[in-house]
Order: sequence, then structure tokens, then C-alpha cells
Amino acid sequence: MKQSVFTIIDNRPIAASVFKMTLCGDTSAITAPGQFVNLKLDGEFLRRPISVCDVEGDTLTLIYKVVGEGTEKMSGYKAGTELDILSGLGNGYDVAKSGEQPLLLGGGVGVPPLYLLCRRLVAKGKKPTVILGFNSKPDVFYEEEFRALGATVLVTTADGSYGIRGFVTDAMKDVTYTHFYTCGPEPMLKAIHTASTTDGQLSFEERMGCGFGACMGCSCKTLTGYKRICKEGPVMAKGEILW
Repeated sequence: MKQSVFTIIDNRPIAASVFKMTLCGDTSAITAPGQFVNLKLDGEFLRRPISVCDVEGDTLTLIYKVVGEGTEKMSGYKAGTELDILSGLGNGYDVAKSGEQPLLLGGGVGVPPLYLLCRRLVAKGKKPTVILGFNSKPDVFYEEEFRALGATVLVTTADGSYGIRGFVTDAMKDVTYTHFYTCGPEPMLKAIHTASTTDGQLSFEERMGCGFGACMGCSCKTLTGYKRICKEGPVMAKGEILW
């Protein structure tokens, strides 16, 4: 974990209530896709945990959805604003277990951490398939960005207004894959866990107090004992999860 000050380069909407924030700062503590950062916001007692979408050099990309007071405040920040950020939090995905044809499944704001993962997998010569799940067409984002990496991309919408009608599990049944990676709401993760035919890694979204393992507020029970989502997670192996 590292505490440092980042400067916002850009902060703009990319879908319904979804914003992309690009920052400049010390990214050296971010070592694996799937990690997150914790932002200190003026006037807010608790920091806000946001998944890392991408990191390259000293540039950090975050994608977040406006769902409350904190993220509403974030959406108004302009270029040049400085933010106190804890970086390098969480364990991240293990790319060594991917096999040749990994499957990446993201739901809503669970999509962003899969982008850096996809980029790392492609760099290793893997051939990922990415399934992005949203409620409706206005919610869709980063479809073309994943395609630009060289991945095969499928999009599902619950209302059928774009792509495949249904959920990510409806699309995954026709895909051949060697290992899966996913991030999204817990009902989606549970459905993927049940439908999957290989081992995989699931990243959990959880409300956090400190974000670095001190308060124990995000602990959950697994087959190997209690784990902190912010410290031993947010990524867990399929075989250790108790639903």
C-alpha cells in the first residue's frame, strides 16, 4: 500500500451515470490487475474504494458509477484537482492460471478491472473472450476498448436493447474457455460460479471501512477460514467460496 497525491487529468461521463477519471501520479504500488485504490474526498469521513481500470507509466484510469454522495462529488471534480489516494490495495488476479483461452465476465461497474487484466493476458499471447453484462443499451461502455486489445467481445443486456438478451451466463454457455475471471454484483458471481465448467477467479464488491485490513469490516467466511475482502481479496478462487 502506498499513500500519494494524484492529479486529475480528465474526468468525463462515458455511459449512463458512469464516469472515466484519468489521473497522474505514483502508480508503483499497483502490481496486478484487479487491485483497487482508496480515494479521500473532501468532507467525507470514509475513503471511496475504486477498482483500477488501467495503469500505464504514471497514468491511472478509474471508471466509477455515480450511486451516492461520494461518487456524485467525484463526478464534479475538474482537471487539475489533486486527490489523496491509497494505491496497491487488494490481491488482484493471477494471470498465470489463465490457460490459452481465458474468459472474462464483467457486470456493470465490475467491467473496469477486467480491462487491465485483458491487456496483460493479450500481451502474454493469450486469446481472451470478454462478456460484458449491462441492464440496457445506455449503460454499455468499453465494448470497443476491449475489441481494440484484440479480444473477442460479447455484450448482453437484461432488457435485450443491445447485444444478446439476458445475462452473462446466457452468453458463456456457448464459449470454450480454459479459466474464467469475473467481477460484478454477488448474484452474478454466484450464477457464474454455478454455470462455470472450469476453475476461475471471482472479484467481490464490498463496502469497506479502512480498505487495507485493519478494521475487519469486510470479512467473509471461506472454506479456508475468514478472509478480508480488502486484504486477502477482493479476488478469490472458485474453490474457496462459501455462498
